[in-house]
Amino acid sequence: MIDYILFYSGLTLIFIGGICDLLGSLGLLKFPNFYVRLHAATVGAIGGAVIPLIGVSLVALGSDFLPNKYIIAGASFITAIIILIIAPTGSHALAYAAHRAGIVEWKPKCDHLERDKK
Repeated sequence: MIDYILFYSGLTLIFIGGICDLLGSLGLLKFPNFYVRLHAATVGAIGGAVIPLIGVSLVALGSDFLPNKYIIAGASFITAIIILIIAPTGSHALAYAAHRAGIVEWKPKCDHLERDKK
């Protein structure tokens, strides 16, 4: 019984990840500037990669026909944790570099990074 719950909850997470990928790609096409598009790319990376990898881990644990199901589940879960750490860090580095270089036209009401330029 628990195998069916793990299997179908994993399939649900994989489906949700596909929806996050779709929404992230639409955001990359439709959003107006670099920073908002970077946010859409990060949502697509985290929601479209981490959630399905956790789903793959649950599907592997819930299946009886895989001979190495614990290796597949562990590897996909560890990969999801690594992506969960690296994706926001990379997007933060990109946004900070674009702000420091001044290559993106952006007129904020309040700029907390202005004191770094001084």
